[in-house]
Amino acid sequence: MKSNARITVYEHDRLTTNHALFNTRHLNALLKLNEYHNFDYFDPIPHGIKFKQYVGIIQVDGLSIEVLPKIDRNNSSADWKGLLLQMLKACGHLKATSAGAAKVKRQHLNLLEVYFDLYLSEIEILIRRGLVKKYRKNTGNVKALKGKLEFAGNIRYNLVHKERFYSTHQVYDYDHMLHQTLAHAIEIIEHFCKGSYLYDRCKRVLLNFPETTPLKVTKKQIEGIVLNRKTAPYSQALELARLIVLNYSPDITTGKEKMISLLFDMNKLWEEFILIQIRNELAGTSYSVKGQDSQAFIGSNYLKPDVVVQHNSDSKKVYIIDTKWKRPTNQSSSISDLRQMYAYNRFWKAKKAMLLYPGESRNNMFIPFETQDFFMDNDQTTAITHLCKSGFVSILDENNKLSDTIGRQVLDLLEENFN
Repeated sequence: MKSNARITVYEHDRLTTNHALFNTRHLNALLKLNEYHNFDYFDPIPHGIKFKQYVGIIQVDGLSIEVLPKIDRNNSSADWKGLLLQMLKACGHLKATSAGAAKVKRQHLNLLEVYFDLYLSEIEILIRRGLVKKYRKNTGNVKALKGKLEFAGNIRYNLVHKERFYSTHQVYDYDHMLHQTLAHAIEIIEHFCKGSYLYDRCKRVLLNFPETTPLKVTKKQIEGIVLNRKTAPYSQALELARLIVLNYSPDITTGKEKMISLLFDMNKLWEEFILIQIRNELAGTSYSVKGQDSQAFIGSNYLKPDVVVQHNSDSKKVYIIDTKWKRPTNQSSSISDLRQMYAYNRFWKAKKAMLLYPGESRNNMFIPFETQDFFMDNDQTTAITHLCKSGFVSILDENNKLSDTIGRQVLDLLEENFN
């Protein structure tokens, strides 16, 4: 990167201008970034910021700020960086199918460099495979008339050049929106990687990439790109380009320095990760797993538990899981969370509900809610006792890597036979 200045913090940490590498210019840029993203990333505090649950990387004015997930202080930053990368891979945010994905294992790379590295690998694959030409409209001077003559333009530009024609015509080349978007992402990487091996790699890629019209790509333009059979191999490169371009903030700072950020909500990532692990564990069984299943609650409001596990033919076997990326105060769930679980239990007629936290694995007991509910089953009124508990799963194994048994741990906590 352009500078070796790097700060590593953890979610919910504080960072103030008392830090030797963090000054008022950095603080103002981060506050503007936070405002641009609806104040989601951090809370302002005197002379600094307090990070929320977003993790990833921010680079501004020659400084990289790496924000890592952390549930406790017993593991190193390398462990938590590895955890984040593995969770992103498991959830499909880092495509392991890419030829360059093996480089994710290089722990000296920060998250932004990992994505840059993967993106350049995807571009190199496309270049070797052969880039796609497209037809596009071009308006300008040509020596032989083709297409539609633009009379007003021809008079304006060619009054003394009778040998030229100002026309609109079809051109079949590489200079189209798809390549313009990919090129813009390469230029962003080049800007942020001066002085590193990625900068030299950018230069080599650009030597083999066709020259395109410079374009400040917008979200609307990127989302308007539609891939077809010929351009289908571009899908992964386009996805990475979208991530890079839309997280680039050239106008947020003053002066020559630009900002780029790549931040992920750990609450959502944890929820998505648990959903995938349970689905993998229950694949091929008689159970289905739904994420964010919804039922009408009141007016236009809906209840949406994170995970619903349901037997395909036995309506009595329904289990609710709500994920929480935090440590509960005094190892006990809040009353508001418990009220929410009771509502889920009633609306889904669930047998059991569980609040799932990361932490040292232990199996608390299910406790019944102090009420009695009934539901209709074949015109018969049947009593149902709703049970709830707080469950904890170990996310790191004995080697401080992301555990590959998390799905099984979660199902074991429900104390049911899921065969």
